[in-house]
Amino acid sequence: MTLRLTGLAALFLAVIVSALGVVYSKHHSRGLFIALQEELDIRDRLNVEWGQLQLEQSTWATHGRIEEVARGRLEMTLPDARTTVILLE
Repeated sequence: MTLRLTGLAALFLAVIVSALGVVYSKHHSRGLFIALQEELDIRDRLNVEWGQLQLEQSTWATHGRIEEVARGRLEMTLPDARTTVILLE
């Protein structure tokens, strides 16, 4: 009888330990999933910011903007036709 009771107690203990393992692994899995979602949100925000920066860069690099800076800050002008020399090979 004591052998049977000892075996039953060992099985009960194994079931409890197994259940605790399942609870722990599920909790850990949920924590990792939450961390993954946060990282995906960060990735999405960075992708949006990257697109905005590319748009800003293309705006700053337009021909009109470059010509405006060349005329305003650098005081550059287009040469007139009389001072232009064309070299032919």
